[in-house]
Formats: sequence, structure tokens, C-alpha cells
Amino acid sequence: MASSVVDLENIPSVDMMSELLRRMKCSTKPDKRLILVGPPGSGKGTQSPLIKDEYCLCHLATGDMLRAAVAAKTPLGIKAKETMEKGELVSDDLVVGIIDEAMKKPSCHKGFILDGFPRTVAQAEKLDDMLGKQGTKIDKVLNFAIDDSILEERITGRWIHPSSGRTYHTKFAPPKVLGVDDVTGEPLIQRKDDTAAVLKSRLEAFHKQTEPVIDYYAKKNVVAELKAEKSPKDVTSDVQKVLSS
Repeated sequence: MASSVVDLENIPSVDMMSELLRRMKCSTKPDKRLILVGPPGSGKGTQSPLIKDEYCLCHLATGDMLRAAVAAKTPLGIKAKETMEKGELVSDDLVVGIIDEAMKKPSCHKGFILDGFPRTVAQAEKLDDMLGKQGTKIDKVLNFAIDDSILEERITGRWIHPSSGRTYHTKFAPPKVLGVDDVTGEPLIQRKDDTAAVLKSRLEAFHKQTEPVIDYYAKKNVVAELKAEKSPKDVTSDVQKVLSS
């Protein structure tokens, strides 16, 4: 206990006050357990941090959680590491166990956003079983619905300045000089995934595996469809309407 008091003494008052104010604001927010579903480029990554901050939720990305569990050498992390070292896929039970573990953190007290999981109906069933044992359930599944042809234009037009992470788009946010970063004048690159061929295979996997997950949750009346081709600002407004109802 003494060490934690010493640690607090070293935190600037402004930081401590802003954290207290954040917690007070969060205490009035309703609990939310959300799943974000949508194909690559549908805008989940843009909306997710806004939803997280607005509703004081934790963001559970399964890839990051697996890496964190492995690094922390938790019992499940050790199991996951052994599986990955054999070149095998980590089982659904193990991933759900790691989500269960992560949900116990104080930052997940008001609920969570799950992004990238569940990808299959079997995973959705296991997730629901685990939540059911805790007496909770998924409140809303936000379905970022968008036509494949719009995604192709969005994704294949993306260019990135590698060292800063600045992103451009040939149509929607072009650089001043084609192929060159506005600030440094260094060349822009296109990510390996941002090509029509890679997008096509990722979309095929999404339609085949993940669309049944949307149907599964639709039967539970928790799916809200968002028109993801709208501007990010309009999508944010639609998300707020859905989550306040």
C-alpha cells in the first residue's frame, strides 16, 4: 500500500484531477458490451476510439490481448505461446478465456468493445456462454454495412508515409504532390494489404465466415445496421443514436 501512495505523490495534480473527473463522468454512463462487425475499410477503426471514450469502455482486440497475455506469461498466455510455436491456431476456448481474463480489469468496469471477434458462429456461441456464466450478455452488435465496390475505392487509394503514419487518399485526401508526403517530401508507400487482390480475398473470408455471425445476433435482436459509406461524422452521429436508444 505504502508504495502505491508514494507513486501517487509523483503524479501531477492536473493528471490526477482529470482522471478523477473522467471516473466521475464515467460512473453515470450505462454499461455497454458491444461487438463491432464490418469488412476491412468500413470505418470500425475510426469509430472505435470515439465510442470507447464516450462510454468509458475498454477496447478488446484479440490479437493485442493474445500478445499481452503471452508477454505477461499468464497461464493462458503460456498455453497460447506453446500453440503458436507449434504453428497451430489458438483455440476458440483459449481466446474466450483471454477475453474473460481481460474483462476483469478496472478499465473494463463499464463494459467493452470487441473488434475482430467473434469471426464465426462457433466463437459467438462460446463468447455468449462465457458472458452468460457472468450474468451478462452482448448489448449491441454494430454492423458497419458497406458495398464491396466502395471499399475497393477506399482501400486501394490509401497511401502512407511510413515514418510518421500520415495517411493520404488519391481521391479523398490527396497529397499536394502525387506520391510524396506533404511535410517531409519523402515518398509514400502503399501497404501490402491495400491492394485489390488482397482486399478481394479478405472480403471473401468476411462474407463467408462473419456474415453468419450477424445473422446469429440478429435473431437475438441486438444488431444495429450502420450505413458505413456515410462520412465519419455522420456515422458517429448514427452510432450515438443507436447507443442512446
